[in-house]
Amino acid sequence: MSAVTLTNWILGSILGLMILLFLFRIVLTWYPQVDLKRFPFNVIAVTTEPFLAPLRKLVPPIGGVDITPVIWLGIVSLLRELLLGQQGLLTMATRLH
Repeated sequence: MSAVTLTNWILGSILGLMILLFLFRIVLTWYPQVDLKRFPFNVIAVTTEPFLAPLRKLVPPIGGVDITPVIWLGIVSLLRELLLGQQGLLTMATRLH
């Protein structure tokens, strides 16, 4: 297994997990009564909050709705597509080897 293939696999797994966590975080915003300090919700909150908190300073809630998880979902999805998609940089590098 080459270094590019290994990087492709690891990065794909990490970005896929991040997309899943941000999707869960979006769903959790629909239920404000959910306590994010209780298991299993704290796993989602602890892993996504370091990304969301700085962005909330730039993009405040709109109409009381926190849209930062949606923005991060878009960023991570775009990054995954640019790197690992059909025409992605790492995909093309894998084809060269």
